[in-house]
This record gives sequence, structure tokens and C-alpha cells, in this order.
Amino acid sequence: MKKLLSLALAAAAALTLTACSSKPKEVELHIFAAASMTETMDQIIENYKSEVPNVTIIPTYDSSGTLLTQIQEGADCDLFISAAQTQMNTLYEEGGLLADTRLDLLENKVALSVPDGNPKGIESFDQLAKLLKSGDVMLAMGNSDVPVGQYTQKIFAFYGLDENAMATAGVLTYGSNVKEVTTQVSEATVDCGIIYGTDAASAGLTVADTATAEMCGQVIYPAAVLGNSQHPDEAKAFLAYLQTDACAQIFEGVGFSPIQ
Repeated sequence: MKKLLSLALAAAAALTLTACSSKPKEVELHIFAAASMTETMDQIIENYKSEVPNVTIIPTYDSSGTLLTQIQEGADCDLFISAAQTQMNTLYEEGGLLADTRLDLLENKVALSVPDGNPKGIESFDQLAKLLKSGDVMLAMGNSDVPVGQYTQKIFAFYGLDENAMATAGVLTYGSNVKEVTTQVSEATVDCGIIYGTDAASAGLTVADTATAEMCGQVIYPAAVLGNSQHPDEAKAFLAYLQTDACAQIFEGVGFSPIQ
């Protein structure tokens, strides 16, 4: 029902935008989205262009923390999709969101991924914790201002691991966003990495284990139109489109779970 309503809203918005003119105005929408959404959003944007040709979507992908900073510094952004609630909460508290547009769009999973062949034979987070304590593994993780890094820190806390001690021992490397962590695993410069299940799928990496909600909480991707958007109607229409069955299939194809 929600997806049918979303499709109807998108169609209604498109009709409203074109009702006054046989040739709708050209619009550029700036979408800021978590780096883990790169592949899926690129595909969705391409599909949307064929359905709403007058709207050109310009995406920016990076860590949610970096995107938040850019928004706070005045970057043009009409729609923000974060990989965690923290960044969206900050914008809400600052009065930066358009009223009644915030919603939980997707759920992801935090995954322990390994390079081809899994040289260290890593099979679980339990095993990883032991190897980190003994200093017998090199793990790639996100920085502390990156959602995937924050989820990793929660996993460390779950196992009673001291990040500072591990960093001093030289068993951790960092990435400024999840794609940098994924690349380290893909290139086998580390023994394993903690990324999202969707990034592992997009990169063709093996997932040795998946973190539970008890270990790091749910991985929810909220979305909202910004209060200073120059094109709020078009932004709301695209957000509605992201909730349709067509987009759900794309998201599910790499492991996202659309939230009903």
C-alpha cells in the first residue's frame, strides 16, 4: 500500500509540475547520499531520467559525516540520504529539514568481508575479536566520523576491544568512507574489513559474518528534503519515487531492505 501511494504521489507531483506548460521547466536536483548507495542510486537516477526527463539529478556520494559538514557549510543540496540517524538528527535539531519529509528509507547490514581466497581463514566476528586481541590480523574500518566506523566501534565495545590499543599495535587501518575500506579489502592490503553488506555485494567480496542488532544496532538510512531546497516539489517527487517497487527491486538486488 505504501509503495502504491508513493508511486501515486510521484505521478501527482510530476503532473502538477507539468500542468502549467506543455514543456516543463528544466530542473537540477542535488542529491547527497551515503557512499554505500553509489551503485544503486546511479542506476535509479538513470531510470528516473527516462521517466522525468526535465529533472537532472546531480548526486554527491561520500561518508554521511562529510556530507553533513558540506550541507552545514552551505553546499547546494535538495535531498539528503544518510547511512545513520546521527547526521539526520543533527540537521533536524538545526532546523535544516523540510517539515514532514523525513522518513526511514532503507536498512542495511554491517558485514565482515574478506579478500579473495580469505588467506587468514576468517569466519566470524567472534574469531576476529580473538585475532585482534592477539595481534594476528589486519582490519580495515571507517573513521570515527563515518557511520560504518561508528558501527564498528560499537562492535568493538560489544567484544570489549580497545580501539586505541589496537591502533597502537598496528592492527587497524582506516578509510574516510566505506568505499575506501572496501577497496582495501578488494586489493587485499588487509586481512579483512568491516563494511556494509551492500558494498560487499557490489564489490563481489565474500562476507564471512554479519553483525547482529545486539552488536551494533540497526543500520537505518533516513532520508529528507532540506528546508532550503530550491526545488522542494521535485525533491519530494524523487523521494516518493525511491519508495516504489521499481526502486525496491534495485535496492534489494545488492542487499538493502526497503522499509515498509
